[in-house]
Amino acid sequence: MRAVGVMRHGGPEVLEVVEVPECHAGPGQVRLRVQAAAVNPTDVMARNGSRAEQQKLDPPPYVPGMDAAGIVDEVGEGVATGVRVGDAVMAMVVPHAAHGAYREQIVLDQRAVVPAPAGTGPVEACTLPMNGLTARLSLDHLALAPGQILAVTGAAGAYGGYVIQLAKAEGLTVIADASAADEALVAALGADIVVARGPDVAARIREHFPDGVDGLADGAVQNEAVIAAVRDGGAFTAVRGYEGTGERGIRFTQTWVRSYDGEYEKLDALRLLVEAGTLSLRVADTVPPERAGDAHARLEAGGTRGRLVITF
Repeated sequence: MRAVGVMRHGGPEVLEVVEVPECHAGPGQVRLRVQAAAVNPTDVMARNGSRAEQQKLDPPPYVPGMDAAGIVDEVGEGVATGVRVGDAVMAMVVPHAAHGAYREQIVLDQRAVVPAPAGTGPVEACTLPMNGLTARLSLDHLALAPGQILAVTGAAGAYGGYVIQLAKAEGLTVIADASAADEALVAALGADIVVARGPDVAARIREHFPDGVDGLADGAVQNEAVIAAVRDGGAFTAVRGYEGTGERGIRFTQTWVRSYDGEYEKLDALRLLVEAGTLSLRVADTVPPERAGDAHARLEAGGTRGRLVITF
């Protein structure tokens, strides 16, 4: 079975098409014929060695990928979610060794696999699970009430876009950053106020909310540079593990999406929001497995809007 993996850490060129053993669904498991796998920043970190201590490269290959969509082609005994062979589905994948989503088939626990949104194909569907669940987890951590104010950095990205749309659906006021080229996009995603991105974005947020915002989702990984935007006693969540120091009574959390692995109901709720038109699925481009390195290079270069997708 074909997969895209790495035999050693390095630049985009180390990604190659490799052969991995065929897998079969055991009790409580579902096998997907993977048709599309989204390319995410976390995949870049898995490839370049930034997370080498969390990976198993003995023996290689290591297969990245946290988003998959395709067709169910095998259902194990005891599966109770109603999934059947032939169903179009999507899933978040927590990679380990050769288990990542960049592969033609994958076996997952039944609770990781939910129906793909009606009216979407696998390319669109695979852009939702990991980023959508990350946005969901961030908002759950922040625990803001309708009418409160949320700031979002990195708002034009996949994570930032989902945070904005989910926040607006829950009655929050959203202020978000954007480059000049992305202002219209971020406004269209639902941000009430758009400010220029950059190192002094916290000051620009405070111009609109002098007392600070109630919560901040830091998709741009600015960490301490944007804490000043949050009011005393507010909330701050980081996507790369930043812990903060608890200054001014701010509650700091870390958004580690792996904690939502197998959260069937949460992922299925995101599906329903796509079907209702609340969440937008954004695809930048598709590439075959042989050009996975090109997709990584484009993602690292910056400026892509929507997800690059590997199609099998």
